[in-house]
Amino acid sequence: MAYDQLDTRQIHVQPLAARTSKHHLDEIRVDPETCPLDPGSMAPAIAQTTAAIRQARERGAAVILAYGAHLVRNGLGPIITRLLETGWITHLATNGAGTIHDWEYAYGGRSEEDVRAHVAAGCFGTWDETGRYIHLAVLSGAIAGMGYGEALGRFIAEDGCELPERTALRATLAAWAKNPSDDPLMPARAELLQAMVRHDLAAGFHPVAHPHKDFSLTAAAYRARVPLTVHPGIGYDIISNHPMFNGAAIGRAAQVDFQTFAGTLEQLDGGVVLSVGSAIMGPQVLSLIHI
Repeated sequence: MAYDQLDTRQIHVQPLAARTSKHHLDEIRVDPETCPLDPGSMAPAIAQTTAAIRQARERGAAVILAYGAHLVRNGLGPIITRLLETGWITHLATNGAGTIHDWEYAYGGRSEEDVRAHVAAGCFGTWDETGRYIHLAVLSGAIAGMGYGEALGRFIAEDGCELPERTALRATLAAWAKNPSDDPLMPARAELLQAMVRHDLAAGFHPVAHPHKDFSLTAAAYRARVPLTVHPGIGYDIISNHPMFNGAAIGRAAQVDFQTFAGTLEQLDGGVVLSVGSAIMGPQVLSLIHI
């Protein structure tokens, strides 16, 4: 039976600049050099965590930080970046929202829309650049075997991405069809070609400036060569409200990241897992940069 389906190409998206976002970087950014150092009643817990991280790194075990959007929205990206650069964290894991806010801040310096107002107006999450460029990053990264986090980190760090010629993609796909092999990148090439045709994307470098990339935790992980894995869901991130939405591309990137995350778990014996879901105690706890 054929069921009615949403045609995402009919979704009307608006420029991100037209959205009133709640916060600017200048209002939320936490400076690692000036963040609070008095842990108060949390001092024993912080001391215990610090000791566990020291021991984990001394034995070469993994230190994983799992976080959601609140960490980014509360300006803690620079603190985590310092932890990456100094080797205290070996793996970052987040959800789709964690990278969406990170990208919006890197791109425009602002993020977080008024959910109540925009749901009522029927425009929640319908912002062109957010959906377009995150998909472009994921699609282009996939043909190099990258997962969601690495692809988006590269896109931000390098201010855009390179797309191959359509003829080259067609030739590769045609050769594979004549002599199929176990090539995990072939579906990614087909999805990219489809996106280039459907959305009239030209070959070559697509420049997308990120003036605030120094705030981006996703870009920082890419530069530091620390895995940042993204574990999204299909349909509940705002990038699903975009004509370029591609569940196959998002799912494939998430699969790569899941497998990378599982690989890190194999290094967790004697390691540490930190989970930051809210930033109520964020600056104090994450002052671990001073360990």
